[in-house]
Amino acid sequence: MKFYSNPARTLWDDISRRPRMSRDDLFPQVRSILDAVKREGDEALIRLTGELDGVALSSVVCREKEFEDAAGSVSPQLKRDIRLAIENVRAFHQAQKEEIRVVETQKGVRCWREARAIEKVGLYVPGGTAPLFSSVVMLAVPAVLAGCSEIVLCSPPQKDGTLHPAILWTAREIGVTTVCKIGGAQAIAAMAYGTASVPAVYKILGPGNQYVTAAKLLVSTEEVAIDMPAGPSEVLVIANGKADPEFIASDLLSQAEHGTDSQVLLVTDDPRLPERVHAEIRRQLPPLGRAEIAEAALENSKLLVMKNLDECMEFSNHYAPEHLILHTENADKLSKKVVNAGSVFLGEYTPESAGDYASGTNHTLPTAAFARNYSGVSLDSYLKKVTFQAISPKGLSLIGPAIEHMAAAEGLDAHKMAVAKRLNKIGKR
Repeated sequence: MKFYSNPARTLWDDISRRPRMSRDDLFPQVRSILDAVKREGDEALIRLTGELDGVALSSVVCREKEFEDAAGSVSPQLKRDIRLAIENVRAFHQAQKEEIRVVETQKGVRCWREARAIEKVGLYVPGGTAPLFSSVVMLAVPAVLAGCSEIVLCSPPQKDGTLHPAILWTAREIGVTTVCKIGGAQAIAAMAYGTASVPAVYKILGPGNQYVTAAKLLVSTEEVAIDMPAGPSEVLVIANGKADPEFIASDLLSQAEHGTDSQVLLVTDDPRLPERVHAEIRRQLPPLGRAEIAEAALENSKLLVMKNLDECMEFSNHYAPEHLILHTENADKLSKKVVNAGSVFLGEYTPESAGDYASGTNHTLPTAAFARNYSGVSLDSYLKKVTFQAISPKGLSLIGPAIEHMAAAEGLDAHKMAVAKRLNKIGKR
């Protein structure tokens, strides 16, 4: 981990840089995959899965027997745990439903918005190095709540050509029936363009590696909407001298173990804390099942000492982390200064792991500083808002003359005529 003491603001951009491939190298590779799937459909999906993942598939869609086998392979305890997560995520997202509010902008002029579900959505669940069945919960629960009529889920297969049982069981438990054993850029292409086996969708949601993120960005320019550019995971912890180094180290490692391209940062006003946390990291790291992955990620990670907590927060807003942990006594007060973050965790007993699994908030969040202009996945991610208006004769008489004058000023005669004819009929000329 790199250490910085009171870095000048001119260095903040360099410190905030994430580890990622150059788009000049990445996008051409991904474009070739997208084009192959667009041309060859299922044949390309099976071929690319063999070439890129080393997995031989005969079919890309999970059959009923695979769901049945999965149900028998997931332990009763894990099923109970996943149901708890589903319940909490459903409760949090259910509360996001909005009432219809009619606004009368002038007497007789009523305007309002109504939510409509996006009919067809595709969910991408990462699974290259870990079976993220928790992402099934985060993506599928709000999709079902929103009322999406077709939900397609794609996730990379295991070496034996199956999906992890917990992914299949969770998908079926929530109500997703179309599940495909494909990952990477080819899965995004399949959902964007459609194949004989994979239905095309109108929006694709879900996190992934750099190839998945690049594929989502490319298809969003031509065929389908996306939720956000959600790539490799990251966390930034703000802590003071009273923070527990053991807790902080575990929070940093919990994100570092996601992947070698993850990034974790500790930002503090106590010059003694980084050394204590670093020592704790070295103690906690070796027993981890994904220690090698976490250690590689730590090479991209930073320890920063700032003048005070206010400057810590300024740097955090500049960095715009996916996850922000405020490990300070007055975390509630400090949280009022948060401007750019995907999801915020307040206090020493609120680990980021809670948001990843079962607190109820969504863990599909903007990364790579996109928290400056994107929100995480929510119920709204699966809805579009349609505006309505209804105007009475009285209402048209009040706003009609202004519409006529503005239309004439723009040289749009038919616009003016559409109002004038109605005003003539109601005798308001």
